[in-house]
Amino acid sequence: MRRRLHGFTLIELVVTISIIAILAAVALPRYIALQTQARIAKTQAIYGGIRSAAALAHAMALATSTVTSGPAVVAMEGQNVTLIHGYPTADGNGIVVAIQLNSLSDAISFSGGGANAGDTLQINILGGTAGQCTVTYTAPVNPNFSPGVGVNTNAC
Repeated sequence: MRRRLHGFTLIELVVTISIIAILAAVALPRYIALQTQARIAKTQAIYGGIRSAAALAHAMALATSTVTSGPAVVAMEGQNVTLIHGYPTADGNGIVVAIQLNSLSDAISFSGGGANAGDTLQINILGGTAGQCTVTYTAPVNPNFSPGVGVNTNAC
């Protein structure tokens, strides 16, 4: 009586591994594209959030008769937001508090910024090319201007 051995032949294993490799080669670029699209969406969401937070802080300053021609403070959501010319300053006490950004939980980093008119805060979205997936917020230079908000998604 001969016992028959059960198992896979070498050809079956090679064909199976080849199919898995082909599927991985097709799926990997799509996965990378999804990560890029997610960073772009996150950048655009922060851009919209900054514009809304700045407008809300300005409306709050006007509604509470807060000074809009120099430094001031307004309370938003129980947090003090520093203002310059009626809009949030470009630092951690201004626009960052107004939009409630957190560098750890939001996977972002900050560079630049300050509490003076014309200062610019850059918000970097982590995971893309450094300095190329960013939102910038520039505090207004005088009471007649609104803040500048820009977005760069060239290399997210």
